[in-house]
Amino acid sequence: MNSSAPDGAAVSCEPRVRADKELKMDKKEMKGWLYLLPAILFLGFFMVYPLIDVLVYSFEEGYNFASQTYYGTGLYNYSYVLHDPYFLQALKNTFILVIVTVPLSTAAALLISAGLSSIKPLRSLYQTIYFLPYVTNTLAVGLVFMILFRRTPYTDGFVNLILGWFGAGPVDFIDGPYPAKMFVLCLYTIWVVMPFKILILTSALASVNQEYYNAAKVDGTSKFRIFMRITLPMISPTLVYLIITGFIGAFKAYSDAVALFGTNLNTAEMNTIVGYVYDMLYGSSGGYPSYASAAAILLFVIVLTITCINLMVSGKHVHYGS
Repeated sequence: MNSSAPDGAAVSCEPRVRADKELKMDKKEMKGWLYLLPAILFLGFFMVYPLIDVLVYSFEEGYNFASQTYYGTGLYNYSYVLHDPYFLQALKNTFILVIVTVPLSTAAALLISAGLSSIKPLRSLYQTIYFLPYVTNTLAVGLVFMILFRRTPYTDGFVNLILGWFGAGPVDFIDGPYPAKMFVLCLYTIWVVMPFKILILTSALASVNQEYYNAAKVDGTSKFRIFMRITLPMISPTLVYLIITGFIGAFKAYSDAVALFGTNLNTAEMNTIVGYVYDMLYGSSGGYPSYASAAAILLFVIVLTITCINLMVSGKHVHYGS
């Protein structure tokens, strides 16, 4: 009888021990939620709530800010926006900007970063020089580009002067034909975003384990093969990050176009989707929050779709090993 008492006591203690462990886990979980609460409130108030609010506005037809009234609900706002020539022009400009600038800026930044990683003298100086456009005011850089490319009654501009050396006629890149203006906008966007990508890729290249390179050199592997088989796979997570954020940033472009072509982007045929949303709210054609909300939701859907596609495609080719 006495020998069985300890076993019974041990059995009776097990539920109590289990309850204590569960209580401790609950306390830890509650503490974790308390740590997350400020971020959850911040994101909910400044991101989730505005998104839901804009979604509601996009279905309210004829919404008026002053009276807070509307005369119906439906898909008319989306129909209007999708048939608006200004929105279609902005959509075209934005897609061209995305398709051209993201691959070119990423590729150029990768080549420059690889070059910076292979040199030792004055590396810090070169990195600082390449990073300067990123910390310079966007409008200031745009003004410099405008001076370089714009034709005036007094001068054809510095770029046209260089083109003249090769026998090419002067082109008005700012007020001239659409392809010329789009070329300047793409070049300007690449120039502005590339320094950040160079900084990130230089850090990624520096973090690659040198033992892989040493083993490849012992085997007599060429530099190109080392770059393709070792460097690219090892920095692929960084490349995916830059490509996805590059797509998102290009879809949200607006200040770049304003810096080059002024605020009347519809007349210049150089508006973007974000510029169209701004014009519908505050521009010369402003006062239409329902149309602006519909355009904003369309932009959100486009960016979300492109991001999901990028994640699915890149997930098969990204190397997360050390």
